[in-house]
Amino acid sequence: MQHAPTRRDFLKTSACLSLMFAIPLGDALSQAPDIKPRLPGDLNSTRKLNAWLRVNANQTITLLIGKVELGQGILTAVAQVCADELDVNIERIQIISGDTALVPNEGVTAGSFSMPNCATAVQYASAEVRAILLGLAAQKLNQPVESLRVKDALISSSTGSVAYWDLVSAETLDREATGQVKPKPVNQHRYIGQSLPRLDLTPKILGQSLFVQEQHPPGLLFGHLVRPPTYAAKLLSVNVNAAQQMPGVVKVVRDGSFLGVIAQREEQALAAAQALANSAQWQVEKNLPTHEGIFDWLRKTPPSRVIETKKQARNSGDAPANTLEATYYRPYQMHASVGTSAAMATLGKDGVMLIQTHSQSVFETSVAIAKMLGLPPEKVRCQHMQGAGCYGHNLADDAAADAALLAMAVPGQTVRLQYTREQEHKWEPYGSAMVIKVKAGLDAQGQVLDWDLHIWSTPHGTRPNNEPGNLLSARYLEKPFKQPTPTNAGGPNFAADRNGIALYDFAGHNVLTHFITDMPIRVSSTRGLGAYGNVFAIESFMDELAFAAKQDPLAYRLRVLKDERARDALVKVADAFGWSRWKKSPNRGRGIAFARYKNIAAYCAVAMEVEVNPDTGRIRVLRAVTSADAGQLVSPDGVSNQIEGGLIQSLSWSLKEEVKFDDTQILSTDWNSYPILTFSETPPVEVVLINRPGAPFLGAGEASQGPTGAALANAVFDATGARLRRLPFTPERVKQALNPKA
Repeated sequence: MQHAPTRRDFLKTSACLSLMFAIPLGDALSQAPDIKPRLPGDLNSTRKLNAWLRVNANQTITLLIGKVELGQGILTAVAQVCADELDVNIERIQIISGDTALVPNEGVTAGSFSMPNCATAVQYASAEVRAILLGLAAQKLNQPVESLRVKDALISSSTGSVAYWDLVSAETLDREATGQVKPKPVNQHRYIGQSLPRLDLTPKILGQSLFVQEQHPPGLLFGHLVRPPTYAAKLLSVNVNAAQQMPGVVKVVRDGSFLGVIAQREEQALAAAQALANSAQWQVEKNLPTHEGIFDWLRKTPPSRVIETKKQARNSGDAPANTLEATYYRPYQMHASVGTSAAMATLGKDGVMLIQTHSQSVFETSVAIAKMLGLPPEKVRCQHMQGAGCYGHNLADDAAADAALLAMAVPGQTVRLQYTREQEHKWEPYGSAMVIKVKAGLDAQGQVLDWDLHIWSTPHGTRPNNEPGNLLSARYLEKPFKQPTPTNAGGPNFAADRNGIALYDFAGHNVLTHFITDMPIRVSSTRGLGAYGNVFAIESFMDELAFAAKQDPLAYRLRVLKDERARDALVKVADAFGWSRWKKSPNRGRGIAFARYKNIAAYCAVAMEVEVNPDTGRIRVLRAVTSADAGQLVSPDGVSNQIEGGLIQSLSWSLKEEVKFDDTQILSTDWNSYPILTFSETPPVEVVLINRPGAPFLGAGEASQGPTGAALANAVFDATGARLRRLPFTPERVKQALNPKA
């Protein structure tokens, strides 16, 4: 395996030259010595300019970011921002991301925060570095800054020119940002707002080996695990010696109920793991509520905390003339990564555990693994590599931990571990099951006077977060780590109650979350967290209210929606769909839904047309139209891809996906027992983008999931008159809704 560069190596080999700061740069960069104002985005937590940018002697710019590429196009977008603010061709920018030894700690790549936090930090850091370079050039050329022009890193004046790399000295950009240099106005952008080819796509299209699952360095060893049959099972006995004698086996590793094997070839590791599994004796418990009983379990289990997410009493007025209520159900759902999770780990001679992983939380995971292994935090280094996408917390972090546990047994050798399909399906942390009950008090015209929403949910976040107990195998060690009690963190309306606050203007508006920290089966962050279930409930119920009031669903929403950008999203999607021109036909229906993710990120509205076969119960989505307002668009194609991809993923959840389990174990172990949407079932999708030049960047990666599920339910109701409130909408449930007495 090639030696992974250290920070010292990086500084030596990149020929990174730096800037002198003895030159006054004017009031724009001045700052009182004892005052540290809040800086934009993640620049606030990593304030040194040299932590983000390097000006290299080889005429390139190195951009260092803590966020990682998951297929969302973030590397391309931040490169566009950097290139514009620095006035360099984008081809000069080299990006290092997700290497805990080299880049700023930007936390987890999640929550649609990459553009608001990372891209904003890059924008302001790049703008300030450009200002510094112009100041240096002004002195060297003996010209005022205002007279200088920059094109592709070449600063020109009437008396001469100088390039960025000619202005720097042997020191680095060892200076804190001020955040006082304003980015360029919109009319000076060259890359921002353009749909450039994604930087990561060409090598993927050409089949170059980028993914961690494909890596095969010289001397690579292969690891496999033997998982317990159930969550609470304990390993009583196993024939280690027989497996140790099998061909190619390097070592069998047992630590309490953690059981694994390392071999020279992958098929040898699999064979030895199977032999271990066959001989293993486990203590097994039967205490799960089953997938059919989970909703009753949620309603009956005393919550660990009851959260008043919103409490707004109606000031005055008559009592409601009518009251409607409905309850909606979301099951456990998988990330269902098509490629199973993997990682490589090497315990080096310097005592550093190098882990190459597709984790979204390389910083937190490295600390958690260090604690699990009993190593100092600086002795565990995670490097992000491309892997199968998931948008959330799947088994990537566990693969990193398991590879490290095995690598500890063979110092100096690299171990690659990749889970089987059954392991991926059975052991990943799922998206939480939820029950959402909505009740509305209405006036005589059917308008909402009082809105009450109750949420019952287990946690939506058990990422490693620096804690070993959230790594699966850490709980099975001889000296196990206890899983910490989860919290409902991640504002502004957190996780279980994310998007539980409707954006509509109701006189009375109350949201209560029954947060249950007990977890019958393993759960964690899945794209959108609670927003998918909550928006499904809110927007389905808004449709039910519109129907009861005998009003058009679009008009009903617009009547109580004051946010102009929200109204724009709804109106534009309706126009693109042809809402006012649409004609009803047998078994066909239309639906519409809207949300602003977390009420602070991108706005998204979805309109959909479906056809329902009353004999088979099969729903066919004929077409979908969606609008999105993500603030100022850096990469329109990137935003469009996120919105479209989220819509398709949400259709898969809403039509097919549900984790099945009995009182003992997970039953959804393959693609037959956990089907997902196929290519032939994917409808044409039109995305209408609303650009807001000069407005803040808004995260768009999780904006379309909630509105999609609701628009689907509303369209099915319009087609059939049957209201589906339990996800997913399988043919069996559709037929039951159409013939409840059958």
